[in-house]
Amino acid sequence: MTEGKKKSSSVAHRCWTVVGIILCVILVPVLVINIALIVRSFTNKDDVPQIGGYCPMIVLTGSMEPKISSGDLIICKQIDGKDVKKGDIIAFFDPDGNGTSVLTHRVTEVIKEDGKISFRTKGDANPVEDQKPVAAEKLVGIYRTKISGAGNVAMFMQTTTGLIVCVGIPLIILIGYDLVRRKAYEKRNQQDTEALLAELNELKAEKAQKLDEDETSDD
Repeated sequence: MTEGKKKSSSVAHRCWTVVGIILCVILVPVLVINIALIVRSFTNKDDVPQIGGYCPMIVLTGSMEPKISSGDLIICKQIDGKDVKKGDIIAFFDPDGNGTSVLTHRVTEVIKEDGKISFRTKGDANPVEDQKPVAAEKLVGIYRTKISGAGNVAMFMQTTTGLIVCVGIPLIILIGYDLVRRKAYEKRNQQDTEALLAELNELKAEKAQKLDEDETSDD
């Protein structure tokens, strides 16, 4: 194999490796979170799915823009209601909802009455506060971080088309690349082996010729 071909093969290998790493970094965490959410939703139907005390949730509205946008994937940590402070962003079961819908708004006031804690909340993009205070028992967790746009990806991956596009096709590409890489590697090894055998045969021929010449000169 020429030096140019070796360099070209090395560059292609690095490019495909980078592509594979990017796909893994982007898709694997979202896929793992998706699977965990689905499993948890079936095993704990009355609770928000969580992983090690952290709740990944998909934002469906723009009530917290510009801090949090619709389509973001947010991570909230489960904490005790007494640790919540004014200004914190919390996720909670909507007091006006159906019992399962969750909102993520900012705390404008912590209310302590008769030994009980509740919170007044407001979406940053909303003109007024939420109508009803949120009881500490309705608290899901406190906002920690977000992955912009990952919620849209997570929802798309829950569809058949999304699984095919985000999991099936990349997996096929990676498997196909690995097969091509292995075949190319075996071919290079075969070529190197043939080159070594040819060199050994050439050395043997030179040695045999030298022996013949030595015997002729002795005669």
